[in-house]
Amino acid sequence: FNSPEVLPSIEQIEHSFGATHPGVYDAAKQLFALHFRGLSFFFPVDSKLQEGYAHGLGSLIFLSGASPVVSKMSLYSGSNVSETRAPPLPLSCYHRQIYLDSAKVLRSTNGYSKGLKLKLYTEGSSRALEHRRQCFTREVLFGDSCQDVAMKLGAPNRIFFKSEDKMKIHSSSVNRQAQSKRSDTFFNYFTLGIDVLFDARTQTCKKFVLHTNYPGHFNFNMYHRCEFKFNLKSENDHDCNYDKKSSEDIEITAYAKWDEISAVVPSARPVVLHRASSTNTANPF
Repeated sequence: FNSPEVLPSIEQIEHSFGATHPGVYDAAKQLFALHFRGLSFFFPVDSKLQEGYAHGLGSLIFLSGASPVVSKMSLYSGSNVSETRAPPLPLSCYHRQIYLDSAKVLRSTNGYSKGLKLKLYTEGSSRALEHRRQCFTREVLFGDSCQDVAMKLGAPNRIFFKSEDKMKIHSSSVNRQAQSKRSDTFFNYFTLGIDVLFDARTQTCKKFVLHTNYPGHFNFNMYHRCEFKFNLKSENDHDCNYDKKSSEDIEITAYAKWDEISAVVPSARPVVLHRASSTNTANPF
């Protein structure tokens, strides 16, 4: 349906795939879409398109006199391109690693974060020696020791010792010398998309880093995306009970935009530190 001799026009797509559903015209984006199961075609059209496609593609009237050609094609799993998700990871790719299905931030009734509730899955075994997916839940809390975290999540993929602490400049000279003899430690879990930071003095957990695997980021494609979720209360909500959800609350996920967050909790944009090896740090998508 697409070659140097054959243009991927609406008529050609209909001839090759058949018209199973009426097309959809998006006036805001000026796009006409043809959807099939797992496959969608998008055509740029003039804003003056006469919406007469209720009786099929043959009733479309283009003022320019020419049928538009495909500008974008999407392949996906499922029947709706807007609700598609990546297919599950095949068992043959597990390689005895632990993967994250979802992460929920645990909070007390007064709003203090206590830790993370992780739904994990890995490669299990059965009596028939056929590999099966095994699911389980673990809770990792602030104040857990290195041994506690290793027992719950297994050995980390990598251990990183902080050699530079920019907050030391705010400490006294005595504390600065004492801190130089030890360093905080990160447990890096690449397949979970999580880093756990342990305090150098107490050897307990004091921070979680949840990675979104953002395209263009310095660590892009190093970590799996952490599918975290938690509710953020609006400043106008005076109810301090975090167990109750309000209509003004916003659910923060790995896909949330900063504009959505700042609309609920007004704040300046966070500082972004670019560590890329090149000057091209723009999001390719």
